[in-house]
Amino acid sequence: MTDIRFPDDFLWGASTAAHQVEGNNVNSDWWQREHGHLPGAPVETPSGDAADSFHRYPDDMALLAGAGLNAYRFSVEWARIEPEQGFVSRAMIDHYRRMVDTARELGLEPMITLHHFTNPAWFARDGGWQTDASVDAFARYVEAALPILDGVDLVCTINEPNMVSVLADPEVGFPSIGLPPGVPHVTERLIDAHKRAVELVRGVGSRAGWSIATQAYQPEPGAEQVAAEYGRSREDVFLDAASGDDWVGVQAYTRTKIGPEGPLPIPYAAERTLTGWEYYPPAIGDGIRNSWARNGVPVYVTENGIATADDSRRIDYTRGALAAVASAMADGIDVRGYLHWSALDNYEWGSFRPTFGLIGWDPQTFERLPKPSLGWLGEVARTGAVSAP
Repeated sequence: MTDIRFPDDFLWGASTAAHQVEGNNVNSDWWQREHGHLPGAPVETPSGDAADSFHRYPDDMALLAGAGLNAYRFSVEWARIEPEQGFVSRAMIDHYRRMVDTARELGLEPMITLHHFTNPAWFARDGGWQTDASVDAFARYVEAALPILDGVDLVCTINEPNMVSVLADPEVGFPSIGLPPGVPHVTERLIDAHKRAVELVRGVGSRAGWSIATQAYQPEPGAEQVAAEYGRSREDVFLDAASGDDWVGVQAYTRTKIGPEGPLPIPYAAERTLTGWEYYPPAIGDGIRNSWARNGVPVYVTENGIATADDSRRIDYTRGALAAVASAMADGIDVRGYLHWSALDNYEWGSFRPTFGLIGWDPQTFERLPKPSLGWLGEVARTGAVSAP
């Protein structure tokens, strides 16, 4: 079996999002939705304590570093930093700064995400990204959060803005096939907010980008124009907006095949993950190539993974994904790192059942339960090599 080799300075890590792992994010719009205080589709389970990573982050980071990874992507929670409009919590600024320092002490490169889906409840009640005031509100938050970023190289302004736009209606859930179109006025505000944030982040010496959820839109013969039109508001406008950024995050999990009428059902015999998505490891390669063609900006894979209870399938999926990453690099695309989704089994926006983590945990004691996939990916990181699938 042939080894695929990666550069010595390649970044290897795992990612999390604050609301999905921290627990008790009570001032966020998602917590309020989970408990019926803000509009939204009903959830199977509230987030509650989640993985209690708010308190246990040193243990989580130590497990990643001990396995051999050299990077950790985590998000700063706007609703903790600005729980009420205009009030900035110095204690929460200090908390996230300690997270940065802890990562550094453990030899992990911190990649900070400033917005990962959730907003303060006050922001949502005021209309959220549907209002013109949203751009200024976000810029004020980013400015308040700048002390966290001191010495941080890589900063992601907004995670998956395309998903924020296509799901701008709180009654819309994640569909199993295809996505609603992006909401134009929300998309415009997200792009404006991103550009404002990039200026602020660069002002403190960090490199700025944002991460896009790519869907590997694959047209059937004759449906090329349909696929191009379908991807425009759902993906491409956000990749185009990354032009001129310092880097772009590409995230992928599955593909979407497009026929003359739009997205096609997943074939009956196809393997599916716990989210109902088709098992398709090469999807990340499609996302990288589409991004590079549209903006030519250096790429980090900021999320990629699989919801499964069978950890051997997680390893197989990741091996296939890394082969697709290597293939893109062999074709001259500048890919600089791979951060797996997710470091921990987490709260998947309504349920704890889809398990994406390299690390599990006991719901009663919060004891961390590393999976074989963590050791496997750590070995890949240490050696810079993975056997071809």
